[in-house]
Order: sequence, then structure tokens, then C-alpha cells
Amino acid sequence: NMAPVPPGIRLLVSFNRDQWYRALTFALTFLLYTSFHLSRKPISIVKVTLQQNLRDCEPSVSSLHTDVDCSWKPFDKSNYKQLLGAMDYSFLCAYAVGMYLSGIIGERLPIRLYLTVGMLTSGLFTCLFGLGYVYNIHNLTFYIVVANGLVQTTGWPSVVTCIGNWFGKGRRGLIMGLWNSHTSVGNILGSLIAGYWVSSNWGMSFIVPGLIIAAMGVVCFLFLIERKFSPLIGRLSEDKHNNPITLTQYSSISIVIGRCHSADPRESHTTGGLFLQGVIEFSLSLLFAKLVSYTFLFWLPLYITKAAHLDAKRAGDLSTLFDVGGIVGGVLAGVTSDKLGKRASTCAVMLLLAAPMLYGFSMISEFGLGPTIGMLLVCGGLVNGPYALITTAVSADLGTHKSLKGNARALSTVTAIIDGTGSVGAAVGPLLAGLLSAGGWHRVFYMLMTADFLALLLLLRLVMKELTSSKSRPISAVE
Repeated sequence: NMAPVPPGIRLLVSFNRDQWYRALTFALTFLLYTSFHLSRKPISIVKVTLQQNLRDCEPSVSSLHTDVDCSWKPFDKSNYKQLLGAMDYSFLCAYAVGMYLSGIIGERLPIRLYLTVGMLTSGLFTCLFGLGYVYNIHNLTFYIVVANGLVQTTGWPSVVTCIGNWFGKGRRGLIMGLWNSHTSVGNILGSLIAGYWVSSNWGMSFIVPGLIIAAMGVVCFLFLIERKFSPLIGRLSEDKHNNPITLTQYSSISIVIGRCHSADPRESHTTGGLFLQGVIEFSLSLLFAKLVSYTFLFWLPLYITKAAHLDAKRAGDLSTLFDVGGIVGGVLAGVTSDKLGKRASTCAVMLLLAAPMLYGFSMISEFGLGPTIGMLLVCGGLVNGPYALITTAVSADLGTHKSLKGNARALSTVTAIIDGTGSVGAAVGPLLAGLLSAGGWHRVFYMLMTADFLALLLLLRLVMKELTSSKSRPISAVE
């Protein structure tokens, strides 16, 4: 008699090839975009070291040189916050512009190759930033150039396109909330890796993440299956309306305007209706929500160092709690909106609750460690929850209404508009933080509370329509 098959093996063979490829795509795109955020996070940790000794410097007699015990030149002057803010702005401004242009640049390339090249070049520039420490480089232009946000824009449209091709456009809050946690996971890992070396050799805080994202680029080249139909694996499924999403379709904003004048009446009506039925509100709301989120991403460790009087490593480790809260907040927002069928209302409630938490965060120096940890977790959930929901499940809702009849272009176009507009806020927030913090951190938090209020205000029309609707459903649907 043959030995019984172990239950684990029976479980493994119960999945068909399509399901295995879906699981691989889900896990691989999660890890790939985790590495993107892992390579972005070190600058916020290293900021503390770049200027931490400023208060110990004595005025130098020479007007040409600064005391050697001062912070890393050129960030050793009293306007270091503005310089750091300018560096953030150059990165995020290039990122915002590149988000719209990314599809055009890579329109003739397979997604796998395009993403691989983007990850390898991202790794190169991240390592170059760290080599500035190794080779004792003190030129501001060098750091602005190597903090290259343009090459990072290859990530988001590519992974979203792959997920869209494999899972379709009908995925909802829970799945998208879990998948979108790659942002927070990357931030946490980036903080821990950068924090390990920040006080001894901050160059390694960049070199190690740079090597990781480059290595993941190689993994991407070897294993990423970008769509269901491939010469390698054959046609896994067939749907005459579910064409693979291309990067050009993802990034082209002109599709929305062009379809309004399309020769196809159905496409003209549906896409134009979608544009009027929520894309503008969600896009502008995300602009302000992402402004708040990215300000925390780039400035939280430095703020904790100044307000709580902690060293760079402890501040970096503590800041990861904000992203832990963000993971929980993203999943909670997805599950809640799934059950209620009200995306805008879920975002609005979280934005409303975030405002008092932001005010409390401005007085962190008056609290002990316990309340600070609690505020980091809760504030991370309330700030990143709406951000995660809008960039994933809301975009899926806007692109999956029945009147579209499986038109894949709607999802890719709407996602490009929403996330591209949000990236503008991501560029502006850290820059304003650098300028306003010179007059006191309380000004930064007033700015964040104002942005949070504006994000809420922009959703009010959609919230009212959801509350007055006779059926519980996402407001993004076309009537």
C-alpha cells in the first residue's frame, strides 16, 4: 500500500497553475514595492546626523570654513532645515512629474524590463548618496542630483499594472489594504536598517538599502510574470474585454479628455461620467492626505529627536510605530468600507479623527514614552488609512462600474490621475515643513491640520451623496 499523502502536500497540489501565478504576482509585487519605500526612508533617519552637532559648534573666525566638529557640510548652517527641505522637494517634485510621464518613457518596454531598469537605477542613486559619506563629498548639488525621484516612479505604475492584469479590477478593501501595506513595511524596514548605521557610518544607511533594491530588481527580471497571457505560460484565462493594462494607459491623463470626444458614445459617457462622479474630489483629497503622510515620512524622526530629546537611532526606531499604525489603519479602512459600502464616508471619519491627534502630536515633548507610542500608532492609522483606501480600493471602484463593461483603460487612467495628483501634495508637504519649522514645529502641525481639514472638506459632497443614497454602495459609481 502506498503511504498516505501528507495534508500539506494535498493542500499545495490543490491549487492550479493560475492560482500559483496569482500568489506569486501578489507576493512579488508586494516585495518589489516594499524595496522602493525601503530605499526612500533613510534620508529621514540620516537628517538627524547631518545636522545633530550644530548646537555644539562655536562661531568660526574664518568666514570660509566651519569648525570640523560641526555637522555634515553643507547641512551645518543655521538654515539646515531649509536645505533639507529643498532636497526633499527636488526628490518629490521629480517624483510627481515622473508619475505622469512614467508610462510615456516606458511605453515601448515590457513591464518586467522597465521595472527592472528602474530598480537597478534606483539602487545606483541610493548607493551614490551613501558614497558621499565614504568619499567625503560636501556639495549640495551632488546630494540633490543623487536624491533622484524620477527613477523611483517606475515602481508604482508597474506593480499596479501587474496586479490589475492578474487580479482584474474588482478587488476591494481588504485585499487591497493588505497589499498596500507594502508602503508601511518598506518604511519600517528602511528605518531599522538606516538606524543601525546612522550614528556610526551613515553612508551604509543608504548603501545597504540601495543594494537591496538593486537585488530585488534582479529578482524582478527573473520571476515577474506581468500578465496572464504570456508566450511562456500560455493563455491562463480569456476575456475579450479584459485586455492587459499598459503603462501608457496608466499614465496618460489625456485619455480622460480624449474619451469625452470619443467616437464611441458608451466610452465617452462612462469615462466622462466617472470623471465628474468622484475623480476630482478623491484626487484633490488625496493631494492633502498625501501631503500629511509624506511630511511624517520625511520629518518625523527629526521631530522626535528635537521634541523628545532622543538620539538618532532611538528616534528612527520609534518612528516605525507610525507605519505600524499605518498598516492597521489601511486594513481597517478597507474592511470598514467593504462592510458599509461607503468609501468617502470612511475616509472622512478617519480624517476627522486625525485632526485632534495631530494637535496632540505637536505637544509630544510634554508626554511620556507610553502616550507617545500610543499617539504614533493611532495617528499613523488615521493618517495613512484614507491615503491607502483612496489609492487602492477607491481607484478600483471608480474603474469597475458595470457600465464600463470590463474596459481596463478606466482603472488605469483613474489611478494615474488620483495618485499623480496626490504626488503633488507629497512634494509640497516636506518642503513647507522645512520652511515652517524654522519658526517652530507648532507651525508645521498647524499646516498639517489645515491640510487634513481640506482633505475632509473636499469629500463632503461625496459623503452627503452616500448618506442620502438608498443603497449602500461606493459613491464613485456612475448613476
